[in-house]
Amino acid sequence: MIHGLLWFPLLLAFLMLTALGWLERRRQNLFLTWAEGAELSKLDSSGAAKLKGGQLSWSSFEAGSFQEQGSFEVTKLELVELMALTSGEAPLTEESQGRCRLRLIGDGKEMDVPFADAERAREWMDQLMSKARCDL
Repeated sequence: MIHGLLWFPLLLAFLMLTALGWLERRRQNLFLTWAEGAELSKLDSSGAAKLKGGQLSWSSFEAGSFQEQGSFEVTKLELVELMALTSGEAPLTEESQGRCRLRLIGDGKEMDVPFADAERAREWMDQLMSKARCDL
């Protein structure tokens, strides 16, 4: 009897990990469907983003689906800045890592796209600016 009680927490942990893995797999499958045909896409803990047909759109994953957070037309892009996520208007330095946001500026609008990784955000900055130049 005592051996069964010792294994019970391990059984619960296994069931919890299995359920979390299933939820993550479902989120990734929904993302693949959502981002189908995109030229550029990302999925991280901050949300999802895709560039498709000159339109950059980003979403968050809520209640089993992707909820649209915003969109920006890349051909109207004038400037992309890498900003700290929580410290107001502070730009991120080259050495900084971690959570951040890309500020998209153009056509009289400013929009922020959240990223979980600053290195990936830097890559997106370069790719978005090159796409903006090519589409002009």
